[in-house]
Amino acid sequence: MPDTSPLPLWAGRSLALIGILLMALNLRTAVAAISPIVAEIRADIPLDTLGLGVIGALPPVAFALSGLFGARLGRRFGLEPLLVAAIGMMVAGHLLRGSADNYQFLLAGSVVAFAGIGIGNILLPPLVKQYFPDRIPLMTTAYASLMAISGAVPALLAAPAAEAAGWRASLGMWSILAALTLVPWLVVIVRTQRERRALGSDAGARDTRAASHHHTAMWRSRTAWALAMVFSLTSFQVYALISWLPRLLIETAGVSALVAGSYLALYVALGLPLAIVIPRVISRLADVSILVFLGITLLVVGYVGLLLAPGSLLAVWVGCAGIGTIMFPGVLTLINLRTRTTNGSGALSGFVQGVGYAVAMAGPVSFGLLHDATGGWTLPLVMLIAASLACVVPALLLRTRSFVEDEIAESLAR
Repeated sequence: MPDTSPLPLWAGRSLALIGILLMALNLRTAVAAISPIVAEIRADIPLDTLGLGVIGALPPVAFALSGLFGARLGRRFGLEPLLVAAIGMMVAGHLLRGSADNYQFLLAGSVVAFAGIGIGNILLPPLVKQYFPDRIPLMTTAYASLMAISGAVPALLAAPAAEAAGWRASLGMWSILAALTLVPWLVVIVRTQRERRALGSDAGARDTRAASHHHTAMWRSRTAWALAMVFSLTSFQVYALISWLPRLLIETAGVSALVAGSYLALYVALGLPLAIVIPRVISRLADVSILVFLGITLLVVGYVGLLLAPGSLLAVWVGCAGIGTIMFPGVLTLINLRTRTTNGSGALSGFVQGVGYAVAMAGPVSFGLLHDATGGWTLPLVMLIAASLACVVPALLLRTRSFVEDEIAESLAR
């Protein structure tokens, strides 16, 4: 097990610190950059509801596929080289979207950008584990907070940028941030290669990756499945509400579109304080199921409030639903706290996020289908209540502290 005694944060790893933080700032820019300027894009490119819906569904699809393959590619090529490739995809995707003159190019650019972001999602936890094993809660807090900011800033800047310089500039400008992120990682790669050549340690690094092959058998780990279930059920609800909350509030509470949008902003904005607080809290808990049960309680209160009293205390119900997603940053922290090695962290990150985002894809679709089938919002909200209560099962599995590598080794030894 690596030495986890505290070191100065900048001690020999300042470039990795800058690189991780910059990467976190890129992880939601492409997701939030289009919706505020749809009207401007439609003036030049035919963009119907179906076309816009396809682009809106791409993030969880890309994130799920990245989860399935990202960890394996990271072990084969190395975390840093794969991250550089992912950043390159993000730069290319932003530029392609910014230069699009038809829907096909806009879609292709979105696919490339989201694929790069998805790989970045998978690689950040093992990079934190590799460079900051002594600062996991702090670094998880930092990058999860910046991820939340990276979703909010494009939503604020997209329309003003489009008004000042056109929608293509508004979409393409995020390539600059992605390109800046390349710099520290390229320097890290060059420096690492020089050190390995000097020490003759390339073969050892390959041997280490090969020896840890059993870490990929995440399906053998009870803890891995518990974390994947919590992440899946939480993501399922988050994507469903992000897609449907404004319309739900307009039809049930009678609020205006502007007010409904402000409640959605409240729901999304609560991710930032959670990202700041939860990693610190969860690192100090012997039994993390306490947080899962707290999240379940808040989610159920929020949904029952929206179901039974939508005309009053909307801020309370939406706030409970938002704070109830406390295990989203919690799982990102536990990916490192429940693994012993960088390879284990990468494999667990890929497994949890791959399964999680695959399930999340069904959230907006099933919520909408239930509404269309019943003509109301009762059954969709009951579905979210059921998804919340289903978290009781993984919560019980997480009551005892264990490491996925130990569980896998025990399973393979039987």
